[in-house]
Amino acid sequence: MSERSADGGAPRLRLIDCAADAHAEPILAILNEVIATSTALFDYEPRSLEQVRRWFADKVARFPVIGAVDEAGALLGFASYGPFRGWPAYKYTVEHSVYVARPHRGRGVGKELLRAVIDRAQHAQYHVLVAGIDGDNAASIALHRKLGFAHAGTIRQAGFKFGRWLDLAFYQRVLPTPERPIDG
Repeated sequence: MSERSADGGAPRLRLIDCAADAHAEPILAILNEVIATSTALFDYEPRSLEQVRRWFADKVARFPVIGAVDEAGALLGFASYGPFRGWPAYKYTVEHSVYVARPHRGRGVGKELLRAVIDRAQHAQYHVLVAGIDGDNAASIALHRKLGFAHAGTIRQAGFKFGRWLDLAFYQRVLPTPERPIDG
């Protein structure tokens, strides 16, 4: 993928397709930090390296895992998408995730990753991108709005973490693809 400069004075970054051997451990570190300290993932327990390796194998069989790396090749964040729901009529809709390592948040890394998700989904002929976001995550909501996502609805008190109820806000972006959608 191409090299882009992130916003906010961040060092130049490259967008790459992640590989399990090189990126499972840094992805694990990012996920476990997010689980332990935020409501960006409605999960309680840290993941194991084996769980991330299984996730990776399942994911890359059908979908990209896009990484943002610095000049030295260190993973700053990653993004992916996958099925929104399991029924065939949803085949043109995918749900995405973007996670950035704490030291690199607010520096444009997430924006570059989300742009890459949009580009890849459109190239793969998907029609709708869906984001499920904690209703209090103002930074993620602002990023999605900035890149053309619209609020599609909120499920009130859908999750419970850190001793409080969490709203799950859905944002969507409709893409001009697929060129020739078909039933079945």
